[in-house]
Amino acid sequence: MRKILPLIAAGLFLGAASAQAAPVDREAQLDRALEGRVAGEPVDCITLSRVRGTRIIPDTAIVYEVGNTLYVNRPRAGASSLDEMDTLVSRPFGNRLCSVDTIQLYDTSARMTHGVVFLGDFVPYRRVDRAD
Repeated sequence: MRKILPLIAAGLFLGAASAQAAPVDREAQLDRALEGRVAGEPVDCITLSRVRGTRIIPDTAIVYEVGNTLYVNRPRAGASSLDEMDTLVSRPFGNRLCSVDTIQLYDTSARMTHGVVFLGDFVPYRRVDRAD
């Protein structure tokens, strides 16, 4: 029995290490979110009152849902701080969020800010009409 316990512990340790070692492809995650959509010309600003939801792709981008369009913002700096469990805190001037604005990241579990993201251009992605 004494010989079995160390073997079980070693097996659990190796299993946990291999599960953590598997890299997550964030670009593939973003591609899945944009599936069936085509990119348009980038814009500098979006109207905040029209934003119905946001989604964070960790270490990569912020996706804003505006009507039937998804706007993808790949930050100029600070993208490595993006975590899908964070709350985005913005302090825009007026009712628009623009590429010159910054976003603070708030960790709800730790109840503190932990990073700043410097926004880039907003790239609109719209659904493609299929011609049958």
